[in-house]
Amino acid sequence: MTRSNAREVAVHLIYEIDYTGEDPAQAIETRMDRSYYSGLSAENDVYAERPSKKQMDYIRTCVTGVCEHAEELDALIAQYAVRWNLHRISRLTKAAMRLAIYEMRYVDDVPNGVAINECVELTRKYEDAQVVSFVNGILGSVARGAKPNTEAPADPQPEEAQPEEAQPEETPPKETQPAPEEAQPEETPSEETQPAPEEAQQP
Repeated sequence: MTRSNAREVAVHLIYEIDYTGEDPAQAIETRMDRSYYSGLSAENDVYAERPSKKQMDYIRTCVTGVCEHAEELDALIAQYAVRWNLHRISRLTKAAMRLAIYEMRYVDDVPNGVAINECVELTRKYEDAQVVSFVNGILGSVARGAKPNTEAPADPQPEEAQPEEAQPEETPPKETQPAPEEAQPEETPSEETQPAPEEAQQP
């Protein structure tokens, strides 16, 4: 399982706990049960492979941490959600944003840019372009205040492949006009080079 898939599993758990009010520890144990987990693979390819022990620790840490800091994380979202009502945000998108902000503030080995990119790409999977832009803007604002000397990317791209930017058509350079030649002063022959006047011939 990739780290991206482990992150999506964590988002699903955060969403379900927020929806059902279930105890986080119990929810994790239930969802990670082998028989239950195997049944999920038929519905979503993310569950095709079980997480490794390291990934399972990451999922457990993030899900538990997000639930413990839910009020703080929601307050940050609301702080930067200019002209947006939080009720317009789906539970799944809010779960993804909560996880990204939690990673930026509390998970040292996840750079801000990675947390934002992963959240934006996951949101793109479920939401329209307007919501994706909103999520990107909120996380960028949070990132600029989350860790010192770390800036959020202006336009995060997926980790896997970056689309090539269209190159602008080249404009042929203007022809360079030759500089006008400076007028050269006329040379006046020196006295040495001037021919001596002929002496008048005596008759």
